[in-house]
Amino acid sequence: MNETKSPNFYVRDVPIYGDAILAPMDGYSDWPFRSLCRELGSAMSYTEFVKVEKILSRSKEPAKRLYFTEVERPITFQIYGDDPDLILKAALKVQEWNPDIIDINMGCPAKSIADRGAGVGMMPSPLRIARTFKKLTKALRVPVTGKIRMGWDKNKNYKLIARVVEEEGGSLIAVHGRTREQRYTGNADWDAIAEVKSLVKIPVVGSGDVKTVADIARMKQHTNCDAVMIGRASLANPWIFARLDREQVSAAQVQETVRKHLARSIEFYGEEDGSRLFRKYAVQYLLMQTLTRETRKQILKPMPSGEFLSLLEQVYAITA
Repeated sequence: MNETKSPNFYVRDVPIYGDAILAPMDGYSDWPFRSLCRELGSAMSYTEFVKVEKILSRSKEPAKRLYFTEVERPITFQIYGDDPDLILKAALKVQEWNPDIIDINMGCPAKSIADRGAGVGMMPSPLRIARTFKKLTKALRVPVTGKIRMGWDKNKNYKLIARVVEEEGGSLIAVHGRTREQRYTGNADWDAIAEVKSLVKIPVVGSGDVKTVADIARMKQHTNCDAVMIGRASLANPWIFARLDREQVSAAQVQETVRKHLARSIEFYGEEDGSRLFRKYAVQYLLMQTLTRETRKQILKPMPSGEFLSLLEQVYAITA
């Protein structure tokens, strides 16, 4: 992909072409959606995160979450845990599935994860982070990266953590400009991302409040970051990776993407689960708030994929 262009940056020895990346999102950045965003222009793929204990068990879930196709490369497997030794064991195991990069999630604010010392729950323990990165960067052949927030609460230690990641061999740091307390509320602090960028020599990816194509350039200019990560805004507008704002996307483009996504969802999960799991994306793609209550109810009803596509054509005949 883009071989004629020079890379925007490298993650150690992995070239990255492009500066907008789909953020890893639990329950959303599965293979059907992720592969679509990659085709639309997301510069690399991050999987949904996987718990290290699950990787080390006989569960089939990790293989499903970490599934990828060659065209998605560079592919980053994201894992999480609270024990450096278990994180290492799990990383060594999934490395055999040939990712390009392994990323440690140190930013998830979900109570069930953070309260047990994983996700953003790692941030109050810089020594544990140092041990984790030291072990992984020594033992793995692929680059190791980290995704953080600004900190757990008002005690923001993102600068310290960024330095620790770099000093212990990390190859990239992604920074979401919010604390654990903020979760997804309030404004993301782009100044914090700029501070991290000025402190470390490894690439920095900024995350938080990138909602439009103009925001990509604004964040890069404000923070000097190497790339931006787009999460929630991409759900209604995956075309942002093709540098289109939602109002620039034609009904025909929406229909084409919906068909492709639904087909992949069914291929990946089977007809029943694929159709059901696709609904949450359909709600976003179709900008449901612009449709009547009756149409919304119809769209959300379980139905075979063929019926859903016929309904979609009717909806577009009404709204076009």
